[in-house]
Amino acid sequence: MERKVSGDRMDRTDRMDRTERIDRMERAAAQHLPAPLLGMCPDLVRFVTVAGLEHLSAAASELGTPQSTVSRSVARLEAAVGTPLFDREGRGLRLTRQGRAFLARVQRGLEEIATGCEELRLATDMPGTVALGFLPALGSAPVPLLVSWFRDRHPQVRFQLVQDNAQGLLDRLRAGEVDLCLTSPLPDEPGITTLPAAAEPLSLVVPADHRLAGRGRVRLAEAEHEDFVMAASGYGLRRLVNSLCAAAGFPPRVAFEGAEIATIRGFVAAGLGVAVLPPSPVRVSGLVDLPLDDPGASRTVGLTRVTARNPTPVVSDFIDLVLSRAEECFGGPAPA
Repeated sequence: MERKVSGDRMDRTDRMDRTERIDRMERAAAQHLPAPLLGMCPDLVRFVTVAGLEHLSAAASELGTPQSTVSRSVARLEAAVGTPLFDREGRGLRLTRQGRAFLARVQRGLEEIATGCEELRLATDMPGTVALGFLPALGSAPVPLLVSWFRDRHPQVRFQLVQDNAQGLLDRLRAGEVDLCLTSPLPDEPGITTLPAAAEPLSLVVPADHRLAGRGRVRLAEAEHEDFVMAASGYGLRRLVNSLCAAAGFPPRVAFEGAEIATIRGFVAAGLGVAVLPPSPVRVSGLVDLPLDDPGASRTVGLTRVTARNPTPVVSDFIDLVLSRAEECFGGPAPA
């Protein structure tokens, strides 16, 4: 009998030690709850604080809140979950078994919310982050220039850069993967705000030994019987060139397709066809760019964003810079 009593005492001592260790961890956690959480989920924050301190008045003092408010929060939470969360022991409180299990879940939830608050703070504070999507063709000169100019003003701003075709950029914009897209043509879709930035002139690009290479300017109809190297289907430039050719009175005879403008220029330089392209930031040997006299022989480049999403301050500043300096990158003013 003595051995059994002694064993029971040891079990109780072990349980008390374990409880005290858990209580100390809970008290430490309660003291590090971020202030914004009290405004968003006050009952849960007060519950965690009371659980850590095991005393209503001590919790009220810790939170800077009247004790009656803390008491009502605990009662409201117990009513919501349908079970007592605390046992009352004199002037103190002790978590019930159900309360202890609930506390662990609440603490994890508050930690996730606190992490979300910090991510929002980092995204909206200056310096912040600009998530920018753009067409691959704009990555060789315009985008690096715009980013460089912006970083001169805001050296600590971070950029997340994504390249895709026009439809892919729009999909990413709607999904929230990017804040803005620098693209062409600008979509005409509900829920999307478009900001024209510049009109980029288009030229007929021919090999240096082509029959038209010595001309100063040409009309697209003069290339009616040529093989064309075109942007791949789904790219805005492909639709624009098809439209220009239709206006000139012929369907283009497509010999090759490419996803990158640099690839298209390479095929033209090899004598495999002609192409209608925006200006190249780098001169390519063996090619001649002939400005087109056709009406509408330009593409509008601009920014798109989701109308319902308010841009952060840093994104708004970047929009202002693009609209004010885009003409320097693209060679033509924004269309009226």
